[in-house]
Parts: sequence; structure tokens; C-alpha cells
Amino acid sequence: MSIQNLILNVDSYKASHYLQYPPGTEYVSSYIECRGGEFEQTVFFGLQAFIKQYLQRAITTSDIEEAEHLLHAHGLPFFRPGWEHIVQKHAGLLPLEISAVEEGSVIPLHNITAQIVNTCPACFWLTSYVETALVRAIWYPSTVATQSREIKKTIAHFLRETADSTKNLPFQLHDFGARGASSLESAMLGGMAHLVNFQGTDTISGILGAKKFYNADMPGLSIPAAEHSTITAWGRDGEASAYQNILHHFSGKNKTVAVVSDSYDLWHAVENIWGGQLKNSVKSNGGTLVIRPDSGNPVQIVVECVERLMRIFGAHTNSKGYRVLPNYIRVIQGDSVSRITIPQILQAMKEHRQSAENIAFGMGGELLQKVDRDLMSFAMKASGIRINGSWRDIYKDPRTGPEKKSKRGRLALIQLENGELKTIRLEELDQQKNLLRPVFRNGRLLIDTNFDEVRKNAAV
Repeated sequence: MSIQNLILNVDSYKASHYLQYPPGTEYVSSYIECRGGEFEQTVFFGLQAFIKQYLQRAITTSDIEEAEHLLHAHGLPFFRPGWEHIVQKHAGLLPLEISAVEEGSVIPLHNITAQIVNTCPACFWLTSYVETALVRAIWYPSTVATQSREIKKTIAHFLRETADSTKNLPFQLHDFGARGASSLESAMLGGMAHLVNFQGTDTISGILGAKKFYNADMPGLSIPAAEHSTITAWGRDGEASAYQNILHHFSGKNKTVAVVSDSYDLWHAVENIWGGQLKNSVKSNGGTLVIRPDSGNPVQIVVECVERLMRIFGAHTNSKGYRVLPNYIRVIQGDSVSRITIPQILQAMKEHRQSAENIAFGMGGELLQKVDRDLMSFAMKASGIRINGSWRDIYKDPRTGPEKKSKRGRLALIQLENGELKTIRLEELDQQKNLLRPVFRNGRLLIDTNFDEVRKNAAV
């Protein structure tokens, strides 16, 4: 059995749908949109990765044999003639065309982001068949990229209010989420999506994904950092020695190291070790020490930690009237970090006249795992069908769920003179530019977007 078999990358009930369309059906056109959700816009991202990983691999007779055996045993019919037609007439490559907005585009809710239609009338059933795989391939990285971008906007807002510069913004939300993701592929897709907005990550699979699927060079950076085992291995009485050892190995001009400091007593570590025994070493190490609290109420802990460090090491007041630690010491909060707690922490810092440039955030499961399709209400719906040579609209309009009303007809996305984006019917396009571009046709990737372009499109 192969989990790479695209015929089986599907919800079970899809296998029966070839029998359910009207006689004479030739083409089915479907679209993807966000029907609502937590944010007002979505960052469209991940389609190219899916195309390169899954849609450029040809279906084989072996795939057909495997799928037929499994689906029949599973209690479902199997359209063997349809799949054999794809192998024999289309060299095993899916006769589909996918048009989409540019990757990284920021699209307001309720607008089309992608449109899918079969290119061979014998494969009218194929458009909706790929829904399961295609929606999953897009909703997850798009949602992670969207949330990451919203947090970037939040941090940028507080920097503009409390800091003299936003130059460190790309490194102020660090991806800690690899171990909290549901799979290696999830970590890769989510980690890559976060890198659309930021450059700090410990999720190496995200870097590999950006390099493989979007031709990135080195899209993410990290620094040496301690974990509790490397501190507690020295014993409670050896905590200062553990810290001294780290400074010995990772000090130097322009070097940065992060040290978790709450293994026993955060305030003892701040006051008596970093601010006592090792104070001169911290000041003279030539680089930057980043203190990491890792427990307690994040709002209270961050404000107090920064306040104590300022009392010990001093601070200067910037042009906005907010206090900034010396360049050789900073704080990173990596516990209980979310899109909810980040603005709370930054607001509390602001109220204590602490600049947002004193802090960076490490975000784990909240970044890569605690998202779902409903967060942005991603959906793919059929909107047009051609039967016996004539196109007609198809749509859903449930009386019991008006929010699920779908769009009608073949669609296009345009930009109005005021800059707003609007979904229209394809026949209304006239001379206007359609922002949906064909990116895949019959097994071929038509546009190969690089990661720098994605970042440019999503820039705050």
C-alpha cells in the first residue's frame, strides 16, 4: 500500500460521485474561498508545494489496481475506466487546470483565491474528486501564514509606538512549533508558511520546504540556545557554572545566545547569577545574551523580568520615551505565547514604559498546530457545469445556513480603481485583468514562484 497514491488521497464518498452527475456532463468548474473567520484577510500560500509534491507524479496501472482493491473492500464503487482513460490518454497526468492568485497575495474574505476545472470532458468527475487533497493543501499553510502575518502586524504596531526602529521585526516571532505539529509534513508546511512573514525559526523542515518548493536560498535563521537538560545536568548548585559554560562557548562579537533561566528560580537567576556572579561576563561578552523565562503568567513574568534586568544592567530612553535594555541583553518569551497573549504582553510593557524592542517571542503549538479549517472557513465549491455544450450555474443556498451560500458560475478576481478586490463572473471580465492566473495544466506547473516573491506579496 502507498500513501502516495493520489487516487486514495480522497474522502471515501468521492469514489461514488462519478455516478451522480447529470447525463451529458462535460466540465465542472469549482473555486476556493474563505467564507469567514477570525481575520479579515487571508494569505494565499501552499498551492505550488502541493503541485510539485503530488500533481506532477503520473498515475500508474499499479495505483489503479491498488485503489480498486481497497475501495471495493471499503464498500465503495470504483471508476476504473475513468482512471484508465487518464493513464492511456493523458500519460497518467491529471487533466485539470488550476488558476490562482499569486502566492503570498493578501485576499479579503469572501473572494475567490483559486479555480479548478477539468480539461477533458471524459473526466468531468475529476474536478471535485481532488477537493479533499487540494483544500487541505491550501487551508493549512494559508492559515498559518495568515496568523503569522497578523501577529507581525501587531508587533509592528507596538514597535512603531515604542521603538526607534522596526529593523528587528523579522526576528521577533520565532517558530518553536516543530515538536508540537501533527506530522513532519505539517511542520514543513507550517514552518514554511511562517517564514513567509518572519526569518526566525527552529523548524528546519520549514526551511527545507521553502528551498524545495519555492527555490529559497536560506529563508530562516536561528541561534544557539539552552534547554532545561543542559542546565539541570549541572545540578542545582551548578546552575551558575552551566551559564558560565554557555557564555564561554557562545560569546563573541555579533553572536547571540538564548538561555532558559527558570529551571529552579527565575528571579534568583536574574538577580544573583546573571546580575551578580556573571554580570561582568554578560556586559563584556561582545554579543547578546537573551534570557528566556519559561513558566508563570507570561504578561507578568515578561514585564517583571525586563524591569529587573533594567534595574541591574541599566536602560536608555529612546526618542519615543520608552526604555531600552543595553544591546548585550534581551528577553525571549517562549511559553504560553499566542496571538492572544502577544498583544497583552506588549500592551503591559508599553504601560510600564518598556519598548517592544526588548522582547522577542517563541511560538510553538499555537503557531503550527492550534489552527483548523474553520478558523478561516476554507471551502471548495462547484459553481459551474457544462452539460451537452451549455454552461450553467450551480450553487448551494441552504435555508438553515445562509452563511454557506456559495458563488455561481465561472469566476474571476479583479482589482477596482480604489484598490479593493472583487470576485465577478468570468463573462463580466471584459478588458479587466483577471488576478487568477493559470498555474497548473495537465500535469505541468505553468508558473514557478520563488520565495522572495511570496514574501514580497505578503509584506506588511
